[in-house]
Amino acid sequence: MSAGLLIDTTRCIGCGACSAACKEQNELPLPVEERTTAYTWTTVETHDGVHVRRLCMHCAEPTCVSVCPVAALSKTPEGPVVYDGARCIGCRYCIMACPFSVPKYQWDRAIPVMGKCIMCHPRVKAGLPTACAAVCPTGATFFGDRDALIREAHRRIE
Repeated sequence: MSAGLLIDTTRCIGCGACSAACKEQNELPLPVEERTTAYTWTTVETHDGVHVRRLCMHCAEPTCVSVCPVAALSKTPEGPVVYDGARCIGCRYCIMACPFSVPKYQWDRAIPVMGKCIMCHPRVKAGLPTACAAVCPTGATFFGDRDALIREAHRRIE
C-alpha cells in the first residue's frame, strides 16, 4: 500500500488543528507561521473564503529526491518522502527542484538542515493515520491508500 492524503477544501473550516498537530507530532517550535517554513510544515491559507492546505505533496516521482546527490531525501515504500538531515550536505538542490516550493532551509542556524512534511512516516509505518488527518474535525484531511483516495476524489468531484 502507498499511503496518501486527500485534502477536501470544501470541508475545511480553517481551524488550523492540522498545523498544531503537525507541530506537536514532529516536536517543532511554536508559533504556527502563516507560510510553510523549516519549522512549520503545514499551514492553512485562505483565498477568497476557501481554505487551502499547504504541505509536501509526497509526489509519486519526487524531483527533490531525484536531484539529491547524497540521498538525504527518499521516497519510502509506504508513500512518504522523508529526509535524513545527517546525510544532507546543504546544497539546497531539493529546494530549487520542488515545483511546489515545499523544502525550506533553516537559515537561522549555524548548522542548518532542511524541513518539510514527512507525512508522519513513523505513524504511517505503524499503520496509523497522519497526525493532521487524525485531528481534522470535519474530515477535510483524509488519510488512506493512495489509489483509494484517488477514487474517492473522483467520486466527490462527480
